[in-house]
Amino acid sequence: MKLALASYQQIQEAHSALFNFQSLLTVVLLLICTCTYIRGLAPRMLDKNKEGLLGVFWKFARIGERKSPYVAVCCIAMAVSILFFT
Repeated sequence: MKLALASYQQIQEAHSALFNFQSLLTVVLLLICTCTYIRGLAPRMLDKNKEGLLGVFWKFARIGERKSPYVAVCCIAMAVSILFFT
């Protein structure tokens, strides 16, 4: 019985880690910042893939370029949240 209870608790812990909203937002913000940085260094790398699966990275770069003040505020809020509320 203890084995079944322990494995159930492990499944619950893994399940909650998969659907953690703060982690999802962190990953999206890091993708936006990374894609914008890469596009600044090598624009042809992302510009040739505007459609399809790799076009997602081009879209992230465009969001980072056009909404950079909002992305910066979100990064600061994320940093404060991680440092003081986690």
